[in-house]
Amino acid sequence: MATDRRWRLIREEAWEGPMNMALDEVAAATAAAGGPRTVRLYRWEPSTLSLGYRQDPNSVDWEFCEREGITVTRRPTGGGGIYHDSYGDISYSIIAPADELPGDLMESYELLCEPIFDGFERLGVDATFAPESQPEIHEPACYLRELHPAHDVVVPEPGGARKLSGNAQYRRKDAIIQHGSITYETRPERHLGTFADPGTTPQEFEGRVTGLCEHAEISREEAVGAFEASLQEWAGAEEGAWTDEELEAARERAEGKFASAEWNHDRIDPLA
Repeated sequence: MATDRRWRLIREEAWEGPMNMALDEVAAATAAAGGPRTVRLYRWEPSTLSLGYRQDPNSVDWEFCEREGITVTRRPTGGGGIYHDSYGDISYSIIAPADELPGDLMESYELLCEPIFDGFERLGVDATFAPESQPEIHEPACYLRELHPAHDVVVPEPGGARKLSGNAQYRRKDAIIQHGSITYETRPERHLGTFADPGTTPQEFEGRVTGLCEHAEISREEAVGAFEASLQEWAGAEEGAWTDEELEAARERAEGKFASAEWNHDRIDPLA
């Protein structure tokens, strides 16, 4: 994606859930202020349940998450909860000024998912947008909701497509954040265990969700490398890093917002 403003690639880093969300917001402020756009890969350490921005906190099994050392934070994007395993999940974000991306939501998903599909192709995985909706299995869980052709990525199989990646956008007035979760390895028991009422079985979960390691003989490191390469090539990005000022602002944002009880336990207006 040739542009006249610098993009930076921030290679995969491991952060706590609140910090990952805060870094996206800080990167959006940097891009909107004339700084570099950002493409980044990241892990969730420790494993994290990210809630959709209007999700009922009563849908969470808080005792299970505390016992298993799973952090809970709320995303600024919609949808249901996603369990981001520190090993089984690969996450990415693409962040740029709003006036430099398509205003139409469908067009912007098609554009910003280009490097993600390129990554799948590099790995030899036949992935595509969901060709049609599939019925909901369990509403609180994002990966078990009705599939949406605009932003859900699946692997077509004889018995029916299985979800491989979910993507979402946070559209501010001055910047757009697209982030997504790519499953490397499914962890159905832990994923379902984070919900107060799992609503289904691990076997049914595996019938709807798949991971990269089921479709290609690749290590997690090889998978991450493929997506880093595809994002860097798509954006024409230079390898970069966070500034000290960005990290300080993100830590303040993580503590004051994304790690707070008000944000995670109460159903507030997340855009305020």
